[in-house]
Amino acid sequence: MGGHSDTPLIVNGKRIDGRELDELRPITIEAGVLNRANGSAYLTWGNNKVIAAVYGPREVFPKHQTDPYKAVVRCRYLMAPFSTEDHGRSGPNRRSREISKVMREAFENVIIAEIYPKTAIDIYVDIIEAQGSTRVAGLTAAAVALANAGIPMRDIPIAVSVGKIDNKIAVDMMKEEDNFGQADMPVAINPTNKEIILLQMDGKMTREEFSHALDLVYSKVEEIHNLQKEALKQYFKKSSASMEENGSSVRVEKPIEQATENFTKEIPAEQQ
Repeated sequence: MGGHSDTPLIVNGKRIDGRELDELRPITIEAGVLNRANGSAYLTWGNNKVIAAVYGPREVFPKHQTDPYKAVVRCRYLMAPFSTEDHGRSGPNRRSREISKVMREAFENVIIAEIYPKTAIDIYVDIIEAQGSTRVAGLTAAAVALANAGIPMRDIPIAVSVGKIDNKIAVDMMKEEDNFGQADMPVAINPTNKEIILLQMDGKMTREEFSHALDLVYSKVEEIHNLQKEALKQYFKKSSASMEENGSSVRVEKPIEQATENFTKEIPAEQQ
């Protein structure tokens, strides 16, 4: 929330980019875009452009961060200095460190880290171009990158922002709405059980507005999750075609549904 503007954010019932209050910006997701990473994803969400990469499980450096009982999950979110007109700096700042922390905590709730003790799973999220709600775009992309890396998870989380503009609740806040609206609330959810793993609030809502905002978020879970699953399916199909061209006897069609529809496999009760 950057301040107050006298410019209306809703004109003739439509938002300034022409969307309805309950309408997402266009989203595209591609999995497996980086050769050197264990898993990766490229996401566009409106004018947001995000690359996420996952490395690991791998040896922990520095050694004192090692956990003998589970993998250490580390996350680094960073905006490129050219991502917005007013960003103009490289390297981490207070905002990027805060977002890195909440992303890490969200993924610690879904990654089955006990399978890989004494290792590190590193998640990198780079915002190449930004137009509002970059943390939810980054988290959604990182979830695909983790699945692409084969990291066992309880679910493949999605994230979306919701907020209050001109006294109306709207989903998927763009930059102007984020800066000059009355409230902004990024939310991350596990699609299978609808568990909230991240929720932040900047601004104010009434109890009724908050309830309506959550309903709006939940109504978009499947739409975003289907795009994640489709990106993973397309990656596995390309991998399968490549193996066939190279004469490999390894087949990957069979795990496609397992890797997307039921990625988490069976989890022992004590780990849930």
